[in-house]
Amino acid sequence: MTLLLPDADGGLRTHRPRVHPVDFPRPALPGHPSRTVFAAAHTVADPRAANGPGAPAVVDWDATLAFRRYLWSYGLGVAEAMDTAQRGAGLDWPAAAELIKRSAAEAATAGGRIVCGVGTDQLPPGPATLDAVYVAYVEQLAVVEECGARAVLMASRALAAAARGPEDYAALYGELLRQAREPVILHWLGPMFDPALRGYWGSDDLEVATAALVEIVAARPAAVDGVKVSLLDPALEIELRRRLPAGVRCYTGDDFHYPELVAGDETGHSDALLGVLDPLAPLAAHALRLLDEGDPAAFRTALEPALPLSRHLFAPPTHQYKTGVVLLAWLAGHQTHFTMLGGMQSARSLPHLARTYELADALGLFPDPQIAEARMRSLLSVYGVEG
Repeated sequence: MTLLLPDADGGLRTHRPRVHPVDFPRPALPGHPSRTVFAAAHTVADPRAANGPGAPAVVDWDATLAFRRYLWSYGLGVAEAMDTAQRGAGLDWPAAAELIKRSAAEAATAGGRIVCGVGTDQLPPGPATLDAVYVAYVEQLAVVEECGARAVLMASRALAAAARGPEDYAALYGELLRQAREPVILHWLGPMFDPALRGYWGSDDLEVATAALVEIVAARPAAVDGVKVSLLDPALEIELRRRLPAGVRCYTGDDFHYPELVAGDETGHSDALLGVLDPLAPLAAHALRLLDEGDPAAFRTALEPALPLSRHLFAPPTHQYKTGVVLLAWLAGHQTHFTMLGGMQSARSLPHLARTYELADALGLFPDPQIAEARMRSLLSVYGVEG
């Protein structure tokens, strides 16, 4: 059996789908002792609801929570209500707050590790004062802490627009760190993921911005569990993690270079908080087991074949990567449809989606390759590609 898949130039190529699944056994014990690893998880939309652009988010809670249990079953933590969940791109704050509460309760029942995004996206559109930004952060931080979860202080579009320089970031984050009940994760999301975050930490100069972030952490290191950096620049990430105070983790958010960053070097390693771990959970768990056994070379050998898929999913415009993630969840049988919050299933072209399927199939990421093939065939048919 073959599939005809569309090329970007309008042609068609033949793909022979995998027949047999790859067996990725679940770990015998929860977690992975060698690294702290969180998969930023996607949210499953209710396909019967009016989840169009700008509409309030309507979530399929059963499917969404089932997917979190699936991630925990592979020993991965869950990073909840982050950008992979379409935070600020279809997932509004009322739905995000409900997602945080439900997922935190599920984590407590399942014994899964969870961190949750704290932002300022309840603010109305338009300019905001620094005081308003601070109040918004505090409101969301209270929701996460009341659920017993650890907070990720997400980069704020409103703060990026309101701050005049590094001193404003230092003052605001310093106050948030002072009042947080538990150590938090600070979040540096680059403009390739969100153009509105350009110049975060007070400068377009990445060296200046890095210094400003390190200074914020150094002022209250006991209040910071780690820093999550998503700049797709491995050299900058390595330099940042070397400058962080002892005991403060560097969580890679680099979906292009994560095998080398997590494996580490003679001076240290990155932990991970990655959107790409959503579709890669079985393969990532297998690779992490090798790392747990003290074999970083085998870890890289196991995980590096996934880089072509990762780099394809996160190809520019990078912020549209969620479409490919949700496609793979549907093809893998984790949900019954390819519908997204905000109608974002249309954010990538058919050739992009076809290549996503092809790369994932080659990696053996589909528990039932026949289901994946049938669903991909049905999608192609909707677009008028038969055969």
